[in-house]
Amino acid sequence: MAWIKKTFKTWPLILVLLTGLFLAGCEGTDSREKVDDTVKELSGQKNLERMDQMKKDIGDINKQQTDRLKEPQ
Repeated sequence: MAWIKKTFKTWPLILVLLTGLFLAGCEGTDSREKVDDTVKELSGQKNLERMDQMKKDIGDINKQQTDRLKEPQ
């Protein structure tokens, strides 16, 4: 019977500790994404990514145009 009382005394403490670890592990994904996005914007990395994407898109468009012009009509 003593082991039951001891278990019930420690169980809430374990539950509180596990809940704290769980909540600390979440890290607030929305706020984290906003911070990462702001850092990328301020460092210029986001602009570089946009320019690289535009270069890729322009290259794809040019390739499509040359392929279309090479087709026999």
